[in-house]
Amino acid sequence: MNPTHKTLFGLIIAIGTISGTALAQGGPPPPLPPPPVPTENPITPQKVVLGKILFFEEQLSSDDTTACATCHVPTAGYTDVRPGAGPGPDGIPQTPDDTFTSLGVIRADLIGDYQADPVFGFDVQLTGRRTPDVFGSLYAPDTFWDGRGTSTFIDPQTGFVSIAVGGGLESQAVGPPMSDAEMAHENRDWGMLTTKLAQVRPMALATDLTVDIVSALLTDSTYPELFENAFGTTAITAERVAFAIAAYERTLVPNQSPWDQMIAGNPGAMTQDQREGWMQFNSIARCNLCHTPPFFTDNQFHNMGLRPIAEDNGRQGFTGLFADRGKFKTPSLRNAGLRQRFFHNGQANVLNNGPAAGGVDDIYIAGGGPNADNRDPLLLPLGGVPGINMAQIMDFVGNGLTDPRIAAGLP
Repeated sequence: MNPTHKTLFGLIIAIGTISGTALAQGGPPPPLPPPPVPTENPITPQKVVLGKILFFEEQLSSDDTTACATCHVPTAGYTDVRPGAGPGPDGIPQTPDDTFTSLGVIRADLIGDYQADPVFGFDVQLTGRRTPDVFGSLYAPDTFWDGRGTSTFIDPQTGFVSIAVGGGLESQAVGPPMSDAEMAHENRDWGMLTTKLAQVRPMALATDLTVDIVSALLTDSTYPELFENAFGTTAITAERVAFAIAAYERTLVPNQSPWDQMIAGNPGAMTQDQREGWMQFNSIARCNLCHTPPFFTDNQFHNMGLRPIAEDNGRQGFTGLFADRGKFKTPSLRNAGLRQRFFHNGQANVLNNGPAAGGVDDIYIAGGGPNADNRDPLLLPLGGVPGINMAQIMDFVGNGLTDPRIAAGLP
């Protein structure tokens, strides 16, 4: 293991620990640090702009309909604005096991001919879980809801280790382009995708290009030229695609929220209700135990008891460990107020539903979902706790943690 990477990710864990200790002692949490960068994939301007182009490139999909940004919409906190309702494991719509996840592609065979899907027919397929936000992966050793985007990034074309530690973003980047539900036809491989990129005109299907992309395409009008500018040769590989996208994503740091401004010394950056919510967040509500500042996630996996484990066993499906059944990664709460859906299955569509059932607040008032098997013991019912005001807590989460640049769709 590279000692530099051990230091980087050890620092993240240490910051989370220090943060929790500081809050318990009444001290301020630390500010958000820059994301850790693996030494195998240093950030360069040329690599970042290539990664940005690839992130918004619909031609990355087999049928030219889906880019990374199709499901990771900036103004939605890099989550999806178009969650569809899936019938769930029982195959019957409008039943309790329905999921609210992202639209993918119509099922197609190797040559691109549409095939009837057993569940969706000739309609677009839905992903198995809600699209997670990009920010929640910037500081995480392992990515995706179940952690299968591992810190060790293995080049999917060669089978060799490209990044020993710290490559969770790179591991995540190579998943969707090969998924025949999300972006690909059946049996697609990286040779097919890299050959396609070498032949198409970058951003040919896009409009409203940003200044940096326009400038890059004026100089390098083909993907081989863009890859040469970023990596030194014209070769287009899975590793380089992942390196570029991850480099771009590491620039998406939402560190100008009202909370960040308050921590930096501006006590008026948050409203009185948001400040009250922040205080409860760290005390009687105990939210900070899992949503630890400044990341507002512990990057761990927990079972909230939302649905029966048989519907989706979560991290257990990746690790095979019985102890991991029903566990999913703690999402960061930064920019949560911009999201359309919440939890891994999208079952809630509002943070605070007040007296009505169905909001995120309702889950925490009840101390988690109704399924007790392996439900995390940290989940204690907040209903009836003296001083709890869920409206104030969710005002803090929904507004105090929103970066105004992202909400406004600024570069």
